[in-house]
Amino acid sequence: MQHYQIDETDRKILSFLVNNARMPFLEIARECGISGAAVHQRVKKMEQNKVISGSRLVVKPAALGLNVCAFISVCLSEDNKYPEVVEALKLVPEIVECHFITGKAALFLKVYCFDNEHLMNILINTIQRIPYVQSTDTMMSLDKPFEREIWVKDYKSTSFRTFSSKE
Repeated sequence: MQHYQIDETDRKILSFLVNNARMPFLEIARECGISGAAVHQRVKKMEQNKVISGSRLVVKPAALGLNVCAFISVCLSEDNKYPEVVEALKLVPEIVECHFITGKAALFLKVYCFDNEHLMNILINTIQRIPYVQSTDTMMSLDKPFEREIWVKDYKSTSFRTFSSKE
């Protein structure tokens, strides 16, 4: 499988879409100096090459009464059972992210619950009962000062200096 290389125009398109997935292609086209059809073709090509995996609505958890956000590290009794544990975790709707990590724990989860009692129930009666889950460690989020999608280099604001191969 060939690796898809994004160019400067693709980066600009991605930058606009990450900031506003509903931005009309014609508006992006004007900003990029290309046609609307070209934007459409480039977005389709990036979707086909798995650069873009789709767009979605983002619902604020608190609007649904999910007032507790917690991060749970999970230690496994047998690390090679990771795929089986992950399949069981996929069945828990409160878990919105699952990462296989380095360190003492094997997995790191992001969970949304209605309240502390709901969280305790998920921990004790669901996650800790999954075979091969040895232990969990839970951290509760007290505040989320900001949230953003992945940063797409737009060449207007960077927090580091980029070096070319000529330097």
